[in-house]
Amino acid sequence: MEFAGALRQAIQASGLTLERIRHRLAQRGLTVSVASLSYWQRGRSRPRSRAVVATLEEILRVPGGSLLELLDDPVPGAVPARGGLAGGRGGAVQQPSSGGQAGADRELWPDPERYARVVGQLDRSGDHRVERLSVHDLYRLGPDRRPRALAVREVLRATGDDVDRVVRVHPVEDLAPGPGPRLEPDLAGLRYCRPGRVRAEGGLIGFELIFDRVLASGDTVVIEYELSRPAAEYERRFPRPVRDYLAVVQFHAEMLPARCYGFAREGGGAPRRRLGELWIGASGSAHLALGDVRRGIVGIEWEWE
Repeated sequence: MEFAGALRQAIQASGLTLERIRHRLAQRGLTVSVASLSYWQRGRSRPRSRAVVATLEEILRVPGGSLLELLDDPVPGAVPARGGLAGGRGGAVQQPSSGGQAGADRELWPDPERYARVVGQLDRSGDHRVERLSVHDLYRLGPDRRPRALAVREVLRATGDDVDRVVRVHPVEDLAPGPGPRLEPDLAGLRYCRPGRVRAEGGLIGFELIFDRVLASGDTVVIEYELSRPAAEYERRFPRPVRDYLAVVQFHAEMLPARCYGFAREGGGAPRRRLGELWIGASGSAHLALGDVRRGIVGIEWEWE
């Protein structure tokens, strides 16, 4: 039996309304809309959170795992995850429906094949069903002029039901192997989300951020995280529009640059176009604030004495 049919039978046998099921899920800290429940039992979509399905089994009083094992069956058009990944939700990883968008994302990176390998190991099924309302970055440098950390805060809004995660990719310092173990950039400072799979390769890190609740269409969520050892240059890639973008570069008080500029470029190999000189204030920081950023790359560059 397919998942939708099994869920529909279980709901009918329980005698519970969809609103009552929604309420009981909410009591357990799981936010699922009535519309999502309706879509699931009619086969229009599938849950993307195994925690939700396991809780549904309890609420509907069906044998444990009876719905989960049906959820694991690949759906038509699903693309299996590569690399035999451990952890996560299991089953097939569905990629965004638009192959053109995936190709466009790759064009923003200097090594598209490496980018494709990293994100190919991650679940990007939620990426095309959320919009970024705001992105705020704080990029910090030390007294040796080297980057110390990149702190990120984003506000997202779901444009579809059943969204529980997004994938983020950043360039990082590529540390050559030495006599000891190789050091990978740390993902820390997470708030309002938790990490899923993390993959790093040759100066690139990609990771899943799992929300603290499952989003229905129109729901908003805040995510915060911090990366150690970001790339030596600061720039942001925007494969999709962002309404509000703020970048702050914080220099060390003992090592301030002579000049600082904002810049933009269209793709990974395109030349930079300067947006103007940025003021370095008494706090030793410079910032770039933009509204309605479209697809492309935006960043901040500086010149030392």
